[in-house]
Amino acid sequence: MKTYVAKKGHVEHRWFLVDAKGRSLGRLATQIALLLRGKGKPQFTPNTDCGDHVVVINAAQVRLTGAKMENKVAYRHSGYQGGLRTINYGKVLQGKKPERVVQMAVRGMLPKTKLARSNFSKLHVYADDKHPHVAQAPQALAK
Repeated sequence: MKTYVAKKGHVEHRWFLVDAKGRSLGRLATQIALLLRGKGKPQFTPNTDCGDHVVVINAAQVRLTGAKMENKVAYRHSGYQGGLRTINYGKVLQGKKPERVVQMAVRGMLPKTKLARSNFSKLHVYADDKHPHVAQAPQALAK
């Protein structure tokens, strides 16, 4: 019996809609990372893009457990000496781009490869419940 290997044009990429309102950040990010990679599909192949598109709405209302609002820190570096900037997750959620919290969590759960970077581009995160992907008719994902 031969092993099935998925090819680039043979995989159907579906669209899913995830509501992040009141959901735990870590549990939500693992579910999204599995969808982006396509690990739930029977034809999953690690070196082929088998993943689906994921639209996340209400990212500003995601729940952080424990004292993560004050203690968990997001880092970014400008590339220059002394260019490390830190900000805690509570300030990021109240800032201009609260969707960055979900993006950082999902990016950290994907492998660090070229394929995973292209999979990450299929993640669409929005702070409120409005999104421009109505034409793709995303399926609502059960909690």
